[in-house]
Amino acid sequence: MSHVNAALTPRHRLTVARLVVDDGWPISEVAARFQVSWPTVKRWSDRYLAGEPMHDRLSRPRSSPDKTNRSTTKRSVSLRMRLREGPVQLAARLGIAPPTVHRILTSARLNRLSHVDRATGEPIRRDEHPRPGSLIHVDVKKVGNIPDGGGWRYVGRPQGQKNRAASPSKPRNKWHARRWATPSHTVIDDYSRIAYAETATGVLHRAVQWLADRGVTVERVLSDNGSAYRSHLWRATCEALAIKPKRTRPYRPQPNGKIERLHRTMADGWAHARCYRSEHERRQALEAWLHHYNHHRPHTACANQPPFTRLINVPNHYT
Repeated sequence: MSHVNAALTPRHRLTVARLVVDDGWPISEVAARFQVSWPTVKRWSDRYLAGEPMHDRLSRPRSSPDKTNRSTTKRSVSLRMRLREGPVQLAARLGIAPPTVHRILTSARLNRLSHVDRATGEPIRRDEHPRPGSLIHVDVKKVGNIPDGGGWRYVGRPQGQKNRAASPSKPRNKWHARRWATPSHTVIDDYSRIAYAETATGVLHRAVQWLADRGVTVERVLSDNGSAYRSHLWRATCEALAIKPKRTRPYRPQPNGKIERLHRTMADGWAHARCYRSEHERRQALEAWLHHYNHHRPHTACANQPPFTRLINVPNHYT
């Protein structure tokens, strides 16, 4: 299409051509009237005579003898996904220039290894449901309790071990030591990335109600294959809430990657963000961090806007 400052739009080009061809106007007079050069009038007149459209032609050449053939392109993509080698190594295997391999990988969106799944070599496909509540992700993340006086991350391992040994709630033998952790039940909406988390059981009921208060109706829930999500209680809870339960494939956590990434964000921004003097102090800070995450923290999946900006029909939030 013509640019914004073009003297002749497709409609005016047709007018120019008709004045010359159909009405018999001189080319110089038409050029002066429309303030363009006579070669421009001659070009559109000739195209009108040939029955061609009045739009710009593609700048792409009609033939490219030196264009990389389709088989080489397919082999470059196949080797990249299978061997995960760079353009220089692939160019040596294929007998072409490294910039050519890089151009092929860029057009296939495989120029960075971060775009390729490490386990299978397949391109990462980032799916997103079309509206809030269409799918929510649930999971449980165990976070080690903080002993009274502070944990080893901030006070050091010697003092951290002393604080842990002096904590009254610490297990007294090694067989129960792994139980000294707080399960964090997390829920995240697939579309808006708005998150809900707590350290108590029965999280699904409260998460669904919390989302409903913000105008989101939950339709599906995605979880892993943990025993809690394969139980009859979980199935009955989903039926009572009119939610369709779904599970990921065994040993395949990628479909639930949004909530796995939330766990990492929670660890950096809340669980290990500062020196907590007790586990109670850290639990009290969770609600404030969730408010910051949902309402103020920019999210790259939301065009660098907070997740709450993607919600619609939120009660009492219109101005």
